[in-house]
Amino acid sequence: MARQAERRLSEAGKAGSAEQGVFYALLRRVVAVEPNEMRAMLASALFFFCALASWFVLRPLRDAVAAGTTPAQLSMLFVGTLTTTLIVNPILWSMVVRFPPRKFIPYAYQAIVASLLIFYLLLRVGSGHDGAALDLWTGRAFFVWTSMFSLFVTSLFWCFMADVFRSEQAKRLFGFIGVGGTLGSVAGSAATAVLAKSIGEKNLLLVSCVLLEFAVFVVARFPLPESAPERAAGTDRNEQLSQVAQLQGHAVGGSMWAGFTHTVKSPYLLGISAYLILFTIGSTFLYFEQSSIVGATFADRATRTAVLARVELFVQLLTIFTEVFLTGRIIRWLGLVSVLVYLPLVSMIGFGLLASTPVFVALAAFVVLRRGGNFALTNPGMEVLFTVVPREDKYKAKSFIETFVYRGGDQVGAWVFAGLTALGLGLAAISWIAVPMSAAWLGLGVWLARRQAVLAARAEG
Repeated sequence: MARQAERRLSEAGKAGSAEQGVFYALLRRVVAVEPNEMRAMLASALFFFCALASWFVLRPLRDAVAAGTTPAQLSMLFVGTLTTTLIVNPILWSMVVRFPPRKFIPYAYQAIVASLLIFYLLLRVGSGHDGAALDLWTGRAFFVWTSMFSLFVTSLFWCFMADVFRSEQAKRLFGFIGVGGTLGSVAGSAATAVLAKSIGEKNLLLVSCVLLEFAVFVVARFPLPESAPERAAGTDRNEQLSQVAQLQGHAVGGSMWAGFTHTVKSPYLLGISAYLILFTIGSTFLYFEQSSIVGATFADRATRTAVLARVELFVQLLTIFTEVFLTGRIIRWLGLVSVLVYLPLVSMIGFGLLASTPVFVALAAFVVLRRGGNFALTNPGMEVLFTVVPREDKYKAKSFIETFVYRGGDQVGAWVFAGLTALGLGLAAISWIAVPMSAAWLGLGVWLARRQAVLAARAEG
């Protein structure tokens, strides 16, 4: 009996290994992953799925609030977002100094869950009618808070990824990992489009909380990538153990203000900041134009929410196709520069089109191509840039750039847009101004790609 049981266990193990081998072979058709990296890559994709699904359940609700405001009111909401981000960043850095990533990331996510539950209670207490005082101010506060936390949710994920994976691994795997986030975006947008009217907008906050708690579960049990044999042979064993210990139980340490000081002292980090600012200024221009065109085209907030959710759904479908079949191959074949210049090129064309045809169809096409390209190409490329900086900068400087600098770019874009509007310029004229700005953005992308290659070569050496 014992031998029969042993034989059955052995056969089951062989069958499981064969199934795993088939799965790995299929996976290799779309991503150049090594066996020692597979578990970490899949866990990363699941982590990103949960985090972005949580945010995209809420994004159409936030955008619907913006579509019902004037440009002056929207500019003030951006000021509130920037101020909130400035306050929250030092709190995050203090957690980075004291706790290892597997602790401070769950702490941060659960604080966000608590804040969403507070908004849920406020919305339940409010009258629920557009224009009511409590509902109006709760909506504005919701816009500010969710705009801020959306950046922290995504930034913390990619900080962890830049810490776990090396530059060479990132170029191969970040595109596929991004698929997890894109599927989460699709799931979140689809859930909002389907459930917004059936269960009510308020209850979508609870759906978002549940998804974010799943992300906490994944990061707390994250399987670190094992060292590949060829890398292990050339790497000191103590160094390998130290790297694993840092991720599992050691805090990043250092100064609480290093995120700011290291950024202003590094030409490379300043270049990344400038690239991001140009991106956010263009995005802000496009967002104001979207709010104006959508607000003028669709009358009530529920319709705006559903329409924006459908646009977002098209964005994510395009992103999935690109990430699965193109992203990794484009980076490997054409280099990092190809993904860093994509958005500037699309923006030059898109703003030119919007200048001549400021209608919803042209807006939707531009938004889909720009946001889809950002998720599938530019965002993985931007994350690769951070794999060659010191570990402390991966959590502090990166977080500072992707939150405060990002929102600072939003605010600059909002002020510039408001100033141009005050001068009497319309949407078409402002779109033409964005074209040469996108050309400067393109040149900066070329420089960053070349600099990253130099730093990566030094790190590998």
